[in-house]
Amino acid sequence: MANILITGGSGLIGNKLTHELLAHGHSVRWLSRSAGKAGGVTRFVWDLAKSTVDERALEGVDSIIHLSGAGIADKRWTPARLKELYASRSGAARLLLKVAKANGLWPKSFISASGVGFYGAITSERIFVESDPAGNDTIGRLSADWENAADEWNPNARVVKLRTPVVLACEGGALPKLSAPIRLGLGSALGSGKQWMPWIHIDDLVQAYRTAVEDERMSGAYNVVAPEQPTNAQFMRAVANVLRKPFFLPNVPAFALHLALGELSDVLLKGSRASNEKLVLSGFRLKYPALSEALRSALA
Repeated sequence: MANILITGGSGLIGNKLTHELLAHGHSVRWLSRSAGKAGGVTRFVWDLAKSTVDERALEGVDSIIHLSGAGIADKRWTPARLKELYASRSGAARLLLKVAKANGLWPKSFISASGVGFYGAITSERIFVESDPAGNDTIGRLSADWENAADEWNPNARVVKLRTPVVLACEGGALPKLSAPIRLGLGSALGSGKQWMPWIHIDDLVQAYRTAVEDERMSGAYNVVAPEQPTNAQFMRAVANVLRKPFFLPNVPAFALHLALGELSDVLLKGSRASNEKLVLSGFRLKYPALSEALRSALA
């Protein structure tokens, strides 16, 4: 069994992943703002603002899972916010690399979160694959730098990058926010509604991370997406159907979202599909390949 260090362990994905790893006999520790031990998890302190890490966190670690990152869609993308988005993703990965080099503490693998935003906030008929280049917009550049920081571990560790779309979970993430107006009978599509919406159920995403730890054949980038990828209008209607709520209002105008969110609105108003063929060929099997079943589970 592996000794695993997780950044962002207290978040939606990190919390569920921690329980999954512990249940399968792995040892888990977190990098956190405060030290301590609870629930079988030891927390070591790091401070990104001060560029400090308790190097003991890396001692005896077999795998680092890098999940930390300020929420992409939590705040408007001001220059200060973009600096925070970079620092909490690529900056954090490079800080850990600096500590690992200084102390000769190398894990066997470095597994990093990423996003399908790597391909850019665009709507097209192309189904993107892992070998496609990064987009040249804000989300594409952010995702590319995030992955480049992970790749800098390559000479000393196996690197896996899991490109993630909208995560369906009842505990948090995008789904509660998307479903809230529908629960009130105010459901509608966003913008044109024609933008594609790749998604993944949180249980499948957690399994993908555990597989990346345990399967030494996995390397490089993987689109962790379900095969059924609807448009935004189809997705929102599916949510309404599961909740047994009406879905008849006009689409939310794109200009209204632009006024409210600025450039951040692009991640809501644009989107393309991504292929999961590489993941499937690795032997991974999804528990929730169909949207309706995934929504019934996540909205329960």
